[in-house]
Amino acid sequence: MTPEDLATAGLRFEINGAVATITLDRPASRNSQTPTMWRTLAALGDELPDDVRVVVVQGEGTTFSAGLDRNLLTPGGGDGQESVADLLALPDDEVSSTIRAYQDGFVWLSDPRFVSIAKVRGYAIGAGFQLALACDLRVIADDAQFCMKESALGLVPDLAGTKPLVEAVGYARALEICATARMVGASEAVAIGLALTAVPEAELDTVVADLVASLTAPLPGAVRETKALLLGAAGRELDEQCRLEREAQTRRFRELAALMTPAE
Repeated sequence: MTPEDLATAGLRFEINGAVATITLDRPASRNSQTPTMWRTLAALGDELPDDVRVVVVQGEGTTFSAGLDRNLLTPGGGDGQESVADLLALPDDEVSSTIRAYQDGFVWLSDPRFVSIAKVRGYAIGAGFQLALACDLRVIADDAQFCMKESALGLVPDLAGTKPLVEAVGYARALEICATARMVGASEAVAIGLALTAVPEAELDTVVADLVASLTAPLPGAVRETKALLLGAAGRELDEQCRLEREAQTRRFRELAALMTPAE
């Protein structure tokens, strides 16, 4: 992925040791999102080095993301490359496959190879909310505001956000948030389990940096195996979960034993 590709998509991407940072970089439009951005996010996921242990997603400036670029709802509008409105001219199977490609820009953030963190300032609306939901953890400023705006536009959330929302807050609260398209403020987000913590905006960078340091302190395999166990735990029977724990622990024992064995 070249710097030019990233700039065209409105993104910045940096790797510093075991930490990758993705920045939505369209501050003039409050980091609104486009299909080009989604396809580029998916490509970043495909190219992410295996030694990356934490991925931080953030927005440039005072807003995480105001959601879909509204110009994209007009045929030919938006960034001049691909418009959501153009989907209307496609047959159903092509609409579905195109949306699937958009979703790929979000779902890779749950990969067990790393822990993903959404660092949220200001608004996370629609696609912005779903991008935050795609991350494992959400650490937010006390000015954060979440909103699933799709229903107000006659649409549904379709960027892989419905499942993590239900998992975070439960079915009833998720339905209410989506169907009413209301704002969820920072304190409520923490109270209902949507966010890990809310801190004063000036402290957000430090708090996330401390969390990143804590996540990268254990051996990589321990965090990856733990995330993989927890990701599917809710949908498994207890016996299966216990089996997977045993298998994961056996792998951990073997790796630790190898590390403690003196090199010949």
